[in-house]
Amino acid sequence: MIAPSQLSDPAVRAFVNAVNAGDQGAFHESLTAGATMSDDGSDRDVTQWAEKEIFSSRGHMDVESESDGGRALVVSYRNDTWGSMRTAWRFTVTPEGRVSRFETGQA
Repeated sequence: MIAPSQLSDPAVRAFVNAVNAGDQGAFHESLTAGATMSDDGSDRDVTQWAEKEIFSSRGHMDVESESDGGRALVVSYRNDTWGSMRTAWRFTVTPEGRVSRFETGQA
């Protein structure tokens, strides 16, 4: 596992830390205004998805590996709804250092 503090990309590091802390404010701060996302290839509303899949179900990311300069992760993701699953995450990061899009799905 890779400790979140050791992740290469600062924006992705902030995203993972916010998820693991259950910190909605920090999560939304890690994103641009109007950020988008997809789950298993289907676009979702970021706020609704995060509430269901992260915050109300105590989501947690254990990072197994990173690539693409830290903008692609393989994660053991768990929450109270689905249990644990191996997932892939890809992030688009702006020059200002915030996530403008993330995509997740089973790895």
